[in-house]
Amino acid sequence: MGIFDFLKGEFIDVIHWVDDTRDTMVWRFEREGHEIKYGAKLTVREGQAAVFVHEGQLADVFTPGLYMLETNNMPILTTLNHWDHGFKSPFKSEIYFVNTTRFNDLKWGTKNPIMARDPEFGPVRLRSYGTYSTRVSDPARFLTEIVGTDGEFTMDEISFQIRNIIVQEFSRVIAGSGIPVLDMAANTADFGKIVAEAIDPVIQQYGLSIPELYIENISLPPAVEQALDDRTSRGIAGNLNDHMKWKAAEAVGNGGGAGDAMGMGLGASMGLQMAQGLMGAAGGAPAQHAAQPAPPPPPVEHVWHIAENGKTTGPFSKARLGQMVADGSLKRETYVWTAGQDGWKTAQDVQELAQLFTVMPPPPPPGA
Repeated sequence: MGIFDFLKGEFIDVIHWVDDTRDTMVWRFEREGHEIKYGAKLTVREGQAAVFVHEGQLADVFTPGLYMLETNNMPILTTLNHWDHGFKSPFKSEIYFVNTTRFNDLKWGTKNPIMARDPEFGPVRLRSYGTYSTRVSDPARFLTEIVGTDGEFTMDEISFQIRNIIVQEFSRVIAGSGIPVLDMAANTADFGKIVAEAIDPVIQQYGLSIPELYIENISLPPAVEQALDDRTSRGIAGNLNDHMKWKAAEAVGNGGGAGDAMGMGLGASMGLQMAQGLMGAAGGAPAQHAAQPAPPPPPVEHVWHIAENGKTTGPFSKARLGQMVADGSLKRETYVWTAGQDGWKTAQDVQELAQLFTVMPPPPPPGA
């Protein structure tokens, strides 16, 4: 390469950045030896900012536009005159392009359940997830606080920290809201705004902002959701007459035929007539209202195990334990356990068994 080609290359310096990765937040302009020439043209496009670092210090932030860089760093003179540096300038300048557009559809979610107190159900465990968007609001602060000298910084490097901040604030808002679980779906938009406003001061310290935050779902444990579904089903089925009519119509609609529908209709009719007859015999008049739901099944009787001298015996029914109390083989301090109980407990500490000792006087006080 001739001297004129060398000088031509030294005089032409166009600095710009075009990104198509969709996840790059900061990109450093790579120049041989980081030498930015005097009078170089800097192009900053919409949705970008350029941070100029001169001799290790942040010098300026350029918003969208075309700029002519006129600094005291003149690599041409340095290259031609400072032969002792081997044609390399001792003055270093760098330009970092910062993407200031929104990064959308970012995911967040609770890793573990959130404990909250519901006014209707008592203590509950909640999970939630959603999306958010973020953008760089202060390029200089973002570069100094987060990026440092990273030549290519992506969204993945900061998203985990942002998710932790969102989940922490969401947990605080949900736990202190006092809103019933069944009403939370109607308040997700308000929850999202409150969480976004609460985390804004923390995010600003990174030079970022959260323009949007959405809560897509707030869910209960599967067992609790199944119980709610069963409760809803019982409420829908409430009127037996209407329910049987609906089932008969559904059978016809599903191709069951007139025979199936007639059979179901006849069964419903006979069932209602029998119920009305029984109620009429008991009260002297046919029932005028729909049959009431059947009473719940009786509670399951517990059986108990006894632990004495390192051995367990049982199971024993409550009636048998009453006999053992009478003959003195079961004492108040005897350890017992039944299915569903949290570990072994003394018989006197189990409410269901404590009443067995009411017929027996307690031990006399010391010295009596």
